[in-house]
Amino acid sequence: MPRSTNAPASRKRRSRVLREARGFRGSRSKLFRQATEAVDRAMRLAYINRKEKKAEYRRLWTVRLSAACRANGISYSRLIEGLTKMGVTLNRKMLSEIAIQDAEGFTSLIAVAQKGLG
Repeated sequence: MPRSTNAPASRKRRSRVLREARGFRGSRSKLFRQATEAVDRAMRLAYINRKEKKAEYRRLWTVRLSAACRANGISYSRLIEGLTKMGVTLNRKMLSEIAIQDAEGFTSLIAVAQKGLG
């Protein structure tokens, strides 16, 4: 009986890893072992940084909102508390955009929040 190998699947796996490693420098794009380690690390960091990117944007929106609130004489936490009590369900991203693009609209939202604080 002839010897059977897993050559087609192994070759496909190796070529997939090397294809993912294109653009890496030196042996990290040429040799399978280094390419595997480089690709694994790149995938891990890509996953982590996708999560970190979301947190970074939320921090940016909070800082922008806080600055806009201070300019209108209220703190960020009091704004959020007042809007929550009044049932306004705008997220931080939209509040930040309103604060930047529409100053009068943001002032009216602050009035609503202050009304909610009573």
